[in-house]
Parts: sequence; structure tokens; C-alpha cells
Amino acid sequence: MLIVNTATECSLAPQLKKLQELYEEYGGDDFEIIAFPCNDFGKQEPGENDEIYDVCTKKYAITFQMMEKITIKGNPHPIYKWLTSSEENGTLEAKVTWNYQKFMVDENGEVVDALSPISSPKSNRIVEWLME
Repeated sequence: MLIVNTATECSLAPQLKKLQELYEEYGGDDFEIIAFPCNDFGKQEPGENDEIYDVCTKKYAITFQMMEKITIKGNPHPIYKWLTSSEENGTLEAKVTWNYQKFMVDENGEVVDALSPISSPKSNRIVEWLME
């Protein structure tokens, strides 16, 4: 699974289209994308859950899972507390630096890697991991 913090007003929002392309190519029983909208980085996701969903489905035509808006900074949502702490996940220590940071989680529930926000969702690292 690929877990991504998203923001529809961010300059990186076109990555939603790339995420959808990745999902169309590899998604299904063996691969899922889960997006968590977040307003913590640059206040670039000010909308409510229904507004965010509308933008993501109408403008970017996403069909992968879009969760409710969460907080990552300060008192992080439990999934991000787990993703970013090696004490929690047992493998990786990572800091979320901006919108569209990508976390790769394998079929055993292990955090495999974290990719920077500017890394393309269709980067070689992600595609090669999916092909393993």
C-alpha cells in the first residue's frame, strides 16, 4: 500500500493524477493507495471532507481511497504516529516534511520506505517495489 498525505491547493496537487494512473496500472487485490488530506503544511487543504472529496473525484478523477482530513503535526493521527516512528513501526524513522510524502507499506504491514513529497508517485523506486 502507498500512504500519502494530500492537499488539493498545493502546487504538488497534480500528483493526484499520477497517483490515479499508478492505481489504475497496479491497484487491486495486491496494491492500494490511501490518501489522507491534511492542512498542516502551508494551510493548503482548508476545505471540509466533502469539498476535498469533490475536488479529488471531479478534477482529478481519483478512485483510490480518500480518508477524512487528519492532523500530522503536533498531535499526529495514529497512522502517522506509526508511519514516522521506528519505535512504533519497527523499521523506519521518517519525518513528514510537506504534502505528498509517500510511505510504502508491504503485504506484511512493514513500512518499507518513505519518499519525499517531490518524488513522483510513478518514480522508479515505487514501480520497482511494486514489481518485486
